[in-house]
Amino acid sequence: METTTLLNDDFSLENLLDNWQVLTFSQREDVFAMLGRIDQEELFINLSSDYQAELFEEIPHAEKRSWIRLLAPDDIADLVQNLNEESQAAALRYLDYATLVEVKVLMAYAEDEAGGLMNSRFARLRPEMTVEEAIRYLRAQSKSQIETIYYAYVLDRTQVLLGVVSLRELFLAKNHSTVHEIMNTDLVTVLQDENQESISQTFSNHNFLAIPVVDENLVMKGIITVDDVVEVLEEEATEDIHKMGGMEALGEPYLDISLPAMIKKRAGWLMALFIGEMFTATAMSHYEHDIAKAVVLALFIPLVISSGGNSGSQATTLIIRAMALGEVRLRDWWRVMSRELVSGLSLGVILGSIGFLRIIMWPGREVLYGAHYVLVALSVACSLVGIVLWGTLAGSMLPFLLRRLGLDPATSSAPFVATLVDVTGLVIYFTVASLFLKGILL
Repeated sequence: METTTLLNDDFSLENLLDNWQVLTFSQREDVFAMLGRIDQEELFINLSSDYQAELFEEIPHAEKRSWIRLLAPDDIADLVQNLNEESQAAALRYLDYATLVEVKVLMAYAEDEAGGLMNSRFARLRPEMTVEEAIRYLRAQSKSQIETIYYAYVLDRTQVLLGVVSLRELFLAKNHSTVHEIMNTDLVTVLQDENQESISQTFSNHNFLAIPVVDENLVMKGIITVDDVVEVLEEEATEDIHKMGGMEALGEPYLDISLPAMIKKRAGWLMALFIGEMFTATAMSHYEHDIAKAVVLALFIPLVISSGGNSGSQATTLIIRAMALGEVRLRDWWRVMSRELVSGLSLGVILGSIGFLRIIMWPGREVLYGAHYVLVALSVACSLVGIVLWGTLAGSMLPFLLRRLGLDPATSSAPFVATLVDVTGLVIYFTVASLFLKGILL
Protein backbone atom coordinates (compact mmCIF):
# COMPACT_ATOMS: atom_id res chain seq x y z
CA MET A 1 0.00 0.00 0.00
CA GLU A 2 1.33 3.43 -0.90
CA THR A 3 2.39 5.59 2.03
CA THR A 4 0.32 8.56 0.87
CA THR A 5 -2.75 6.35 0.50
CA LEU A 6 -2.25 4.92 3.96
CA LEU A 7 -2.20 8.39 5.46
CA ASN A 8 -4.98 9.69 3.19
CA ASP A 9 -2.60 12.35 1.89
CA ASP A 10 -2.69 14.02 5.32
CA PHE A 11 0.85 14.75 6.44
CA SER A 12 -0.12 16.79 9.48
CA LEU A 13 1.95 16.13 12.58
CA GLU A 14 -1.07 14.82 14.50
CA ASN A 15 -1.95 12.34 11.75
CA LEU A 16 1.63 11.18 11.40
CA LEU A 17 1.98 10.56 15.13
CA ASP A 18 -1.34 8.67 15.21
CA ASN A 19 -0.36 6.44 12.29
CA TRP A 20 3.39 6.09 12.81
CA GLN A 21 3.28 2.66 14.43
CA VAL A 22 1.17 1.13 11.64
CA LEU A 23 3.66 2.17 8.97
CA THR A 24 6.38 -0.22 7.88
CA PHE A 25 10.02 0.74 8.41
CA SER A 26 10.44 1.74 4.75
CA GLN A 27 7.23 3.77 4.81
CA ARG A 28 8.43 5.64 7.91
CA GLU A 29 11.67 6.44 6.12
CA ASP A 30 9.78 7.71 3.05
CA VAL A 31 7.43 9.88 5.11
CA PHE A 32 10.29 11.39 7.11
CA ALA A 33 12.21 12.20 3.93
CA MET A 34 9.17 13.98 2.42
CA LEU A 35 8.94 16.47 5.29
CA GLY A 36 10.77 19.78 5.57
CA ARG A 37 13.42 20.16 8.25
CA ILE A 38 11.16 22.06 10.68
CA ASP A 39 8.41 19.42 10.41
CA GLN A 40 11.01 16.67 10.70
CA GLU A 41 12.30 18.15 13.94
CA GLU A 42 8.81 18.53 15.41
CA LEU A 43 7.95 14.95 14.48
CA PHE A 44 11.26 13.62 15.83
CA ILE A 45 10.83 15.37 19.19
CA ASN A 46 7.30 14.02 19.65
CA LEU A 47 7.99 10.39 18.76
CA SER A 48 8.62 7.77 21.44
CA SER A 49 12.26 6.94 22.15
CA ASP A 50 12.26 3.62 20.25
CA TYR A 51 11.08 5.33 17.05
CA GLN A 52 13.52 8.21 17.62
CA ALA A 53 16.33 5.66 17.85
CA GLU A 54 15.14 4.01 14.63
CA LEU A 55 15.27 7.32 12.75
CA PHE A 56 18.53 8.36 14.41
CA GLU A 57 20.25 5.22 13.13
CA GLU A 58 19.36 6.18 9.55
CA ILE A 59 20.37 9.86 9.77
CA PRO A 60 23.73 10.59 8.05
CA HIS A 61 26.64 10.81 10.52
CA ALA A 62 27.31 14.43 9.62
CA GLU A 63 23.79 15.40 10.81
CA LYS A 64 23.47 13.25 13.95
CA ARG A 65 24.94 15.90 16.25
CA SER A 66 22.26 18.46 15.42
CA TRP A 67 19.46 15.90 15.80
CA ILE A 68 20.45 14.47 19.17
CA ARG A 69 20.96 17.95 20.59
CA LEU A 70 17.31 18.76 19.90
CA LEU A 71 16.35 16.59 22.85
CA ALA A 72 16.37 17.18 26.61
CA PRO A 73 18.85 15.05 28.61
CA ASP A 74 16.19 12.58 29.81
CA ASP A 75 14.98 12.06 26.24
CA ILE A 76 18.56 11.62 25.04
CA ALA A 77 19.10 8.96 27.70
CA ASP A 78 15.96 7.12 26.54
CA LEU A 79 17.04 7.32 22.89
CA VAL A 80 20.59 6.11 23.62
CA GLN A 81 19.31 3.15 25.65
CA ASN A 82 17.39 2.00 22.56
CA LEU A 83 20.60 1.82 20.51
CA ASN A 84 23.11 -1.05 20.37
CA GLU A 85 26.38 -0.69 22.30
CA GLU A 86 28.41 0.54 19.34
CA SER A 87 25.81 3.14 18.38
CA GLN A 88 25.45 4.22 22.02
CA ALA A 89 29.13 5.10 22.27
CA ALA A 90 28.98 7.01 19.00
CA ALA A 91 25.82 8.91 20.01
CA LEU A 92 27.32 10.04 23.33
CA ARG A 93 30.28 11.56 21.50
CA TYR A 94 27.94 14.08 19.84
CA LEU A 95 27.04 15.67 23.21
CA ASP A 96 28.74 18.60 24.91
CA TYR A 97 30.45 17.80 28.22
CA ALA A 98 27.72 19.19 30.52
CA THR A 99 24.94 17.31 28.71
CA LEU A 100 27.04 14.14 28.57
CA VAL A 101 27.46 14.19 32.36
CA GLU A 102 23.68 14.63 32.84
CA VAL A 103 22.85 11.84 30.41
CA LYS A 104 25.31 9.40 32.01
CA VAL A 105 23.82 10.12 35.44
CA LEU A 106 20.33 9.41 34.09
CA MET A 107 21.46 6.22 32.36
CA ALA A 108 22.84 4.92 35.66
CA TYR A 109 19.26 4.56 36.92
CA ALA A 110 16.96 1.76 35.85
CA GLU A 111 14.57 2.78 33.07
CA ASP A 112 11.52 2.10 35.22
CA GLU A 113 12.74 4.16 38.20
CA ALA A 114 12.19 7.85 38.91
CA GLY A 115 15.88 8.55 38.24
CA GLY A 116 15.56 7.03 34.78
CA LEU A 117 12.48 9.11 33.95
CA MET A 118 13.52 12.47 35.38
CA ASN A 119 15.03 15.53 33.73
CA SER A 120 17.83 17.18 35.66
CA ARG A 121 17.16 20.61 34.14
CA PHE A 122 14.60 22.53 36.15
CA ALA A 123 13.98 26.07 37.39
CA ARG A 124 15.78 26.75 40.68
CA LEU A 125 15.46 29.58 43.18
CA ARG A 126 17.05 30.56 46.49
CA PRO A 127 14.78 31.25 49.48
CA GLU A 128 16.38 34.66 50.21
CA MET A 129 15.63 36.05 46.73
CA THR A 130 13.02 38.77 46.39
CA VAL A 131 10.12 38.17 44.02
CA GLU A 132 11.54 40.73 41.61
CA GLU A 133 14.93 38.97 41.60
CA ALA A 134 13.27 35.58 41.19
CA ILE A 135 11.28 36.66 38.12
CA ARG A 136 14.40 38.18 36.57
CA TYR A 137 16.38 35.02 37.31
CA LEU A 138 13.67 32.74 35.86
CA ARG A 139 13.58 34.86 32.72
CA ALA A 140 17.30 34.23 32.30
CA GLN A 141 16.93 30.50 33.05
CA SER A 142 14.16 30.12 30.48
CA LYS A 143 16.66 30.91 27.74
CA SER A 144 18.47 27.70 28.60
CA GLN A 145 17.02 24.23 28.05
CA ILE A 146 14.89 23.57 31.12
CA GLU A 147 12.01 21.09 31.18
CA THR A 148 9.26 23.35 32.48
CA ILE A 149 9.01 26.81 33.99
CA TYR A 150 5.51 26.45 35.44
CA TYR A 151 7.08 25.55 38.77
CA ALA A 152 10.30 26.80 40.32
CA TYR A 153 11.92 24.77 43.08
CA VAL A 154 13.46 26.47 46.09
CA LEU A 155 16.76 24.91 47.15
CA ASP A 156 19.28 25.70 49.85
CA ARG A 157 23.04 25.77 49.17
CA THR A 158 23.31 21.99 49.57
CA GLN A 159 20.52 21.43 46.97
CA VAL A 160 18.01 20.30 49.60
CA LEU A 161 14.45 20.98 48.45
CA LEU A 162 12.77 23.55 50.70
CA GLY A 163 9.64 24.42 48.75
CA VAL A 164 8.03 25.09 45.42
CA VAL A 165 6.54 28.23 43.90
CA SER A 166 4.48 28.62 40.74
CA LEU A 167 4.80 31.44 38.22
CA ARG A 168 1.28 32.56 39.12
CA GLU A 169 2.25 32.94 42.77
CA LEU A 170 5.34 34.93 41.79
CA PHE A 171 3.39 37.34 39.57
CA LEU A 172 0.73 37.90 42.24
CA ALA A 173 3.23 38.52 45.04
CA LYS A 174 4.69 41.91 45.94
CA ASN A 175 8.11 42.65 44.44
CA HIS A 176 9.83 43.11 47.81
CA SER A 177 8.49 39.82 49.26
CA THR A 178 10.99 36.97 49.51
CA VAL A 179 10.63 33.58 47.88
CA HIS A 180 10.75 32.02 51.35
CA GLU A 181 7.60 33.94 52.31
CA ILE A 182 5.51 32.77 49.35
CA MET A 183 6.82 29.26 48.66
CA ASN A 184 4.69 26.19 49.34
CA THR A 185 6.36 23.81 51.78
CA ASP A 186 3.67 21.11 51.58
CA LEU A 187 5.74 19.08 49.14
CA VAL A 188 4.80 16.10 47.01
CA THR A 189 7.95 14.26 45.93
CA VAL A 190 9.08 10.89 44.61
CA LEU A 191 12.29 9.10 45.57
CA GLN A 192 14.95 8.60 42.91
CA ASP A 193 14.61 4.79 43.09
CA GLU A 194 10.80 4.74 43.18
CA ASN A 195 9.24 2.55 40.49
CA GLN A 196 7.20 3.95 37.63
CA GLU A 197 3.94 2.36 38.75
CA SER A 198 4.15 4.21 42.08
CA ILE A 199 5.08 7.44 40.28
CA SER A 200 2.06 7.11 38.00
CA GLN A 201 -0.15 6.68 41.05
CA THR A 202 1.30 9.86 42.60
CA PHE A 203 0.45 11.83 39.46
CA SER A 204 -3.05 10.34 39.45
CA ASN A 205 -3.59 11.46 43.05
CA HIS A 206 -2.40 15.04 42.42
CA ASN A 207 -3.14 17.46 39.63
CA PHE A 208 0.48 18.50 38.98
CA LEU A 209 2.33 19.14 35.73
CA ALA A 210 5.62 18.07 37.33
CA ILE A 211 6.84 16.37 40.51
CA PRO A 212 10.34 16.74 41.99
CA VAL A 213 12.63 13.72 42.37
CA VAL A 214 14.68 13.62 45.57
CA ASP A 215 16.98 11.26 47.47
CA GLU A 216 16.40 10.11 51.04
CA ASN A 217 17.89 13.38 52.35
CA LEU A 218 15.53 15.54 50.23
CA VAL A 219 18.40 16.56 47.94
CA MET A 220 16.70 17.37 44.64
CA LYS A 221 17.84 15.37 41.62
CA GLY A 222 15.40 16.43 38.91
CA ILE A 223 11.75 16.54 37.89
CA ILE A 224 9.32 14.18 36.22
CA THR A 225 6.70 15.82 34.01
CA VAL A 226 3.22 14.56 33.26
CA ASP A 227 4.07 13.88 29.59
CA ASP A 228 6.76 11.42 30.74
CA VAL A 229 4.19 9.62 32.88
CA VAL A 230 1.61 9.39 30.07
CA GLU A 231 4.05 7.20 28.14
CA VAL A 232 4.76 5.15 31.27
CA LEU A 233 1.04 4.61 31.89
CA GLU A 234 0.60 3.41 28.32
CA GLU A 235 3.51 0.97 28.70
CA GLU A 236 2.21 -0.31 32.06
CA ALA A 237 -1.34 -0.75 30.74
CA THR A 238 -0.09 -2.56 27.62
CA GLU A 239 2.08 -4.88 29.69
CA ASP A 240 -0.79 -5.70 32.07
CA ILE A 241 -3.22 -6.34 29.21
CA HIS A 242 -0.76 -8.72 27.56
CA LYS A 243 -0.23 -10.61 30.81
CA MET A 244 -3.95 -10.79 31.50
CA GLY A 245 -4.37 -12.25 28.03
CA GLY A 246 -2.13 -15.13 29.07
CA MET A 247 1.16 -14.17 27.43
CA GLU A 248 4.45 -12.42 28.07
CA ALA A 249 4.45 -8.66 27.37
CA LEU A 250 5.70 -7.97 23.82
CA GLY A 251 7.73 -4.92 24.82
CA GLU A 252 7.35 -3.32 21.38
CA PRO A 253 4.57 -2.55 18.85
CA TYR A 254 2.79 -5.57 17.37
CA LEU A 255 3.87 -4.86 13.77
CA ASP A 256 7.47 -4.16 14.77
CA ILE A 257 8.21 -7.31 16.75
CA SER A 258 9.65 -10.18 14.74
CA LEU A 259 7.44 -13.24 14.20
CA PRO A 260 9.83 -15.66 16.00
CA ALA A 261 10.03 -13.30 19.00
CA MET A 262 6.24 -13.00 19.17
CA ILE A 263 5.79 -16.77 18.96
CA LYS A 264 8.35 -17.24 21.72
CA LYS A 265 6.55 -14.77 24.01
CA ARG A 266 3.18 -16.43 23.39
CA ALA A 267 4.31 -20.05 23.45
CA GLY A 268 5.57 -20.07 27.05
CA TRP A 269 2.25 -19.22 28.66
CA LEU A 270 0.30 -21.40 26.21
CA MET A 271 2.46 -24.39 27.12
CA ALA A 272 2.01 -23.69 30.82
CA LEU A 273 -1.77 -23.38 30.41
CA PHE A 274 -1.89 -26.50 28.23
CA ILE A 275 -0.04 -28.50 30.87
CA GLY A 276 -2.47 -27.14 33.45
CA GLU A 277 -5.42 -28.25 31.32
CA MET A 278 -3.93 -31.74 31.23
CA PHE A 279 -4.96 -32.03 34.87
CA THR A 280 -8.53 -31.56 33.65
CA ALA A 281 -8.15 -34.72 31.59
CA THR A 282 -6.65 -36.46 34.64
CA ALA A 283 -9.58 -35.38 36.78
CA MET A 284 -12.08 -36.61 34.18
CA SER A 285 -10.32 -39.97 33.94
CA HIS A 286 -10.70 -40.29 37.70
CA TYR A 287 -14.48 -39.97 37.29
CA GLU A 288 -14.80 -42.02 34.10
CA HIS A 289 -16.77 -44.75 35.88
CA ASP A 290 -19.24 -42.17 37.20
CA ILE A 291 -19.58 -40.69 33.70
CA ALA A 292 -20.15 -44.18 32.26
CA LYS A 293 -22.93 -44.81 34.80
CA ALA A 294 -24.56 -41.41 34.39
CA VAL A 295 -23.72 -40.11 30.91
CA VAL A 296 -26.12 -37.24 31.49
CA LEU A 297 -23.55 -35.67 33.84
CA ALA A 298 -21.11 -35.23 30.96
CA LEU A 299 -23.61 -32.97 29.18
CA PHE A 300 -23.17 -30.27 31.80
CA ILE A 301 -19.38 -30.37 32.26
CA PRO A 302 -18.71 -27.47 29.85
CA LEU A 303 -21.51 -25.48 31.47
CA VAL A 304 -20.35 -25.75 35.06
CA ILE A 305 -16.58 -25.39 34.59
CA SER A 306 -16.87 -22.47 32.15
CA SER A 307 -19.09 -20.64 34.66
CA GLY A 308 -16.38 -21.02 37.30
CA GLY A 309 -13.69 -19.79 34.90
CA ASN A 310 -15.78 -16.80 33.87
CA SER A 311 -16.49 -15.77 37.46
CA GLY A 312 -12.80 -16.15 38.35
CA SER A 313 -11.75 -14.07 35.34
CA GLN A 314 -14.16 -11.32 36.36
CA ALA A 315 -12.85 -11.26 39.92
CA THR A 316 -9.15 -11.26 39.01
CA THR A 317 -9.67 -8.48 36.44
CA LEU A 318 -11.48 -6.31 38.99
CA ILE A 319 -8.83 -6.79 41.68
CA ILE A 320 -5.83 -6.29 39.38
CA ARG A 321 -7.32 -3.03 38.10
CA ALA A 322 -8.15 -1.88 41.64
CA MET A 323 -4.55 -2.61 42.68
CA ALA A 324 -3.19 -0.68 39.70
CA LEU A 325 -5.29 2.36 40.66
CA GLY A 326 -4.28 2.14 44.31
CA GLU A 327 -7.86 1.43 45.38
CA VAL A 328 -6.86 -1.86 47.01
CA ARG A 329 -3.72 -2.70 49.00
CA LEU A 330 -2.36 -5.88 50.55
CA ARG A 331 -3.89 -5.10 53.92
CA ASP A 332 -7.35 -5.00 52.29
CA TRP A 333 -7.34 -8.71 51.42
CA TRP A 334 -9.82 -9.64 54.14
CA ARG A 335 -12.29 -6.91 53.09
CA VAL A 336 -12.00 -8.06 49.48
CA MET A 337 -12.46 -11.70 50.45
CA SER A 338 -15.57 -10.83 52.48
CA ARG A 339 -17.09 -8.92 49.57
CA GLU A 340 -16.21 -11.62 47.03
CA LEU A 341 -17.59 -14.33 49.32
CA VAL A 342 -20.99 -12.64 49.22
CA SER A 343 -20.65 -11.80 45.51
CA GLY A 344 -19.58 -15.32 44.58
CA LEU A 345 -22.40 -16.90 46.58
CA SER A 346 -24.99 -14.54 45.05
CA LEU A 347 -23.71 -15.07 41.51
CA GLY A 348 -23.61 -18.84 42.09
CA VAL A 349 -27.22 -18.86 43.29
CA ILE A 350 -28.31 -16.81 40.25
CA LEU A 351 -26.56 -19.12 37.76
CA GLY A 352 -27.58 -22.24 39.71
CA SER A 353 -31.23 -21.16 39.61
CA ILE A 354 -31.04 -20.64 35.85
CA GLY A 355 -29.41 -24.06 35.42
CA PHE A 356 -32.02 -25.73 37.62
CA LEU A 357 -34.92 -24.14 35.71
CA ARG A 358 -33.26 -24.96 32.40
CA ILE A 359 -33.33 -28.68 33.21
CA ILE A 360 -36.72 -29.10 34.90
CA MET A 361 -38.61 -26.92 32.40
CA TRP A 362 -36.98 -28.22 29.21
CA PRO A 363 -39.39 -30.07 26.87
CA GLY A 364 -38.67 -33.80 26.81
CA ARG A 365 -36.63 -33.55 30.02
CA GLU A 366 -37.40 -37.15 31.05
CA VAL A 367 -36.14 -38.48 27.73
CA LEU A 368 -33.02 -36.27 27.75
CA TYR A 369 -32.09 -36.43 31.43
CA GLY A 370 -33.88 -39.52 32.65
CA ALA A 371 -36.50 -40.11 35.33
CA HIS A 372 -34.32 -38.54 37.99
CA TYR A 373 -33.99 -35.23 36.16
CA VAL A 374 -34.87 -33.26 39.32
CA LEU A 375 -31.87 -34.73 41.15
CA VAL A 376 -29.69 -34.02 38.11
CA ALA A 377 -30.97 -30.43 38.14
CA LEU A 378 -30.18 -30.11 41.85
CA SER A 379 -26.68 -31.52 41.24
CA VAL A 380 -26.01 -28.99 38.50
CA ALA A 381 -27.48 -26.09 40.49
CA CYS A 382 -25.55 -26.81 43.70
CA SER A 383 -22.37 -27.48 41.72
CA LEU A 384 -22.71 -24.09 40.06
CA VAL A 385 -23.03 -22.39 43.43
CA GLY A 386 -19.86 -24.07 44.70
CA ILE A 387 -17.84 -23.63 41.50
CA VAL A 388 -18.76 -19.97 40.96
CA LEU A 389 -18.03 -19.23 44.62
CA TRP A 390 -14.66 -20.98 44.38
CA GLY A 391 -13.81 -19.28 41.08
CA THR A 392 -14.65 -15.86 42.51
CA LEU A 393 -12.56 -16.40 45.65
CA ALA A 394 -9.62 -17.86 43.72
CA GLY A 395 -9.68 -15.05 41.16
CA SER A 396 -9.80 -12.33 43.80
CA MET A 397 -7.17 -13.80 46.14
CA LEU A 398 -4.52 -14.81 43.58
CA PRO A 399 -3.46 -11.19 42.88
CA PHE A 400 -2.94 -10.67 46.62
CA LEU A 401 -0.85 -13.83 46.87
CA LEU A 402 1.34 -12.83 43.92
CA ARG A 403 1.77 -9.28 45.25
CA ARG A 404 2.75 -10.73 48.66
CA LEU A 405 5.39 -12.87 46.94
CA GLY A 406 6.74 -9.80 45.16
CA LEU A 407 5.39 -10.83 41.75
CA ASP A 408 3.26 -8.90 39.28
CA PRO A 409 -0.46 -9.49 40.04
CA ALA A 410 -1.22 -9.19 36.33
CA THR A 411 0.32 -12.65 35.87
CA SER A 412 -2.72 -14.14 37.63
CA SER A 413 -4.34 -13.65 34.25
CA ALA A 414 -7.80 -14.68 33.24
CA PRO A 415 -6.57 -17.79 31.35
CA PHE A 416 -4.51 -18.89 34.38
CA VAL A 417 -7.47 -18.54 36.73
CA ALA A 418 -9.76 -20.28 34.24
CA THR A 419 -7.35 -23.23 34.00
CA LEU A 420 -7.12 -23.51 37.77
CA VAL A 421 -10.90 -23.40 38.19
CA ASP A 422 -11.44 -25.93 35.37
CA VAL A 423 -9.54 -28.62 37.25
CA THR A 424 -11.00 -27.92 40.69
CA GLY A 425 -14.44 -27.34 39.18
CA LEU A 426 -14.61 -30.93 37.95
CA VAL A 427 -13.82 -32.20 41.43
CA ILE A 428 -16.56 -30.01 42.93
CA TYR A 429 -19.06 -31.05 40.23
CA PHE A 430 -18.65 -34.79 40.62
CA THR A 431 -18.41 -34.58 44.40
CA VAL A 432 -21.76 -32.75 44.57
CA ALA A 433 -23.30 -35.09 41.98
CA SER A 434 -22.27 -38.14 44.02
CA LEU A 435 -24.08 -36.70 47.07
CA PHE A 436 -27.37 -36.41 45.16
CA LEU A 437 -27.13 -39.43 42.85
CA LYS A 438 -25.24 -42.01 44.92
CA GLY A 439 -27.23 -45.25 44.92
CA ILE A 440 -29.51 -43.94 42.18
CA LEU A 441 -27.38 -43.28 39.07
CA LEU A 442 -23.94 -43.63 40.64
